[in-house]
Formats: sequence, structure tokens, C-alpha cells
Amino acid sequence: MNHYETVFIATPVLSDVQLKELVSKFRGIITENGGQIESEEDWGLRKLAYPIQKKSTGFYTLFQFTGEGDLIEKLETNYRRDERVIRFLTFKMDKYAVEYAEKRRGQNAKKEE
Repeated sequence: MNHYETVFIATPVLSDVQLKELVSKFRGIITENGGQIESEEDWGLRKLAYPIQKKSTGFYTLFQFTGEGDLIEKLETNYRRDERVIRFLTFKMDKYAVEYAEKRRGQNAKKEE
């Protein structure tokens, strides 16, 4: 099993219900194809560094998960097919990135308490 991190930007014209449905769709794709989600973060509506498809803002969502390599192909195919996703990035995490992510999640959990 490999560790992966994926971030996608959804179009800013979505309602809260549509955004939750989109996030649950991609969460389902990961879990249905043998992946296990370790962390999910909703970064909310953010300003883009440059306009994409004439939009200057977008909803960011981050997933950290484990899975096999063929899962990434299926996930990115679904990103490309969905018109509501304007950008995405998926990468394989090395052992140092995994350690840093676990440390960061631990610090965030302490802040929330």
C-alpha cells in the first residue's frame, strides 16, 4: 500500500449541498477501489493565484489516503470527467511526507481541543 495525497478545486458556484455531494462522490471512489482515507480537510473557498476558466475563487478539498496504484488512475479519470472540478493534483507521499502529515494532524487535533 502506498500513501497518497490529493487536492481538488471545485467551481465556486456550487451550493453547500452540491459541494458535500461532490466530496462524498470522490470519497466513495477511493473507498470502493480499496483505498482507506486517513485524513480529509475542507479548506473552504479560497482565492486562486490566477484565473481558471474565468473563475478567481474555488472550494479546496484535501484527502490523504492509502491505496494501490490503479486507484489513482480511476480517481483522476473521474476528476477529469466531472465538470465541477476545475483543477486537481495527486501525488505519492514518501516516508518523510507521511511522518510530517501525521505530525501536522496531531498538532491540529491538539489545537481543536
